[in-house]
Amino acid sequence: MKTNKATDIPTVIPFDYISNSDCIKGMKELPNYCVDLIIADPPYNLSKSGDWKWDNSVSLTGMGGNWNITNETWDNMSLNEYFNFSLAWLSEAKRILKPTGSMWIFGTYHNIGIINVACQMLDIEIINEVVWYKKNAFPNLSGRRLTASHETILWTHSGGKKRNYYFDYNYSKNGDFSDDKLKIFGKQMRTVWDLSNNKKPEELKYGKHPTQKPIKILTRMIKLSSNEGDIMLTPFSGAGSECVAAKITGRHYIGFEIDKEYCNISENRLANTQEEIEQMNLFEIAYEEKKQ
Repeated sequence: MKTNKATDIPTVIPFDYISNSDCIKGMKELPNYCVDLIIADPPYNLSKSGDWKWDNSVSLTGMGGNWNITNETWDNMSLNEYFNFSLAWLSEAKRILKPTGSMWIFGTYHNIGIINVACQMLDIEIINEVVWYKKNAFPNLSGRRLTASHETILWTHSGGKKRNYYFDYNYSKNGDFSDDKLKIFGKQMRTVWDLSNNKKPEELKYGKHPTQKPIKILTRMIKLSSNEGDIMLTPFSGAGSECVAAKITGRHYIGFEIDKEYCNISENRLANTQEEIEQMNLFEIAYEEKKQ
């Protein structure tokens, strides 16, 4: 049983599942303040057209239809559509997130400005803007622009003057970040993370998603901002990496994904995470012995 920290009313919700459904509709079915952590990897809207304008006549509660477009072009919306879509899913995310919870949002220059403005409109406070430096970035083939070698991550919470979101400060200083060349053990973690986008073979064994994130960056987010036994929700589950990372780190998970194929990939991955859990435990033991 999870407790609604805002009202101290026991809130029982199902968890450890991925729903083959639209995330906005799915989140609408959840009660207020019921999840401890949200990791969102929304469509980046890489192909867009039209002018940016917000139609004030559009009710946010009415958004959330099937935004999927087939053939992997689900991120092709007009700017107006994308802006209202962002307001819609962020509104539901804020409602279901506990005051002690955090939300991490991935993005690039294509969409992160819109996400930032939407958060401010909804009084979702941005704690930090993290730059994820990808040292193995794919080269620019045209030779007509700089090589894109980073993504932006917004670390946010639901707002309020108390700012009582959970943060594991000790882990941020003293955790195992040996694969991050910018992180110095015992020093405060900074907002630039030096992590490759490489995935381990087991992360791709059952299939992959075009915007799939490596487990190592997701486990970092989860450990920084939640406790074991907490519930992590991901609105755009894709191939299930966020849910796998939650399971590996001893958290519960809820995922929403509109593509059945990716749901099947996720279920296969989740059913075969024991090897990854054992490898992580062995790695952490070795790291602790090395420190001593």
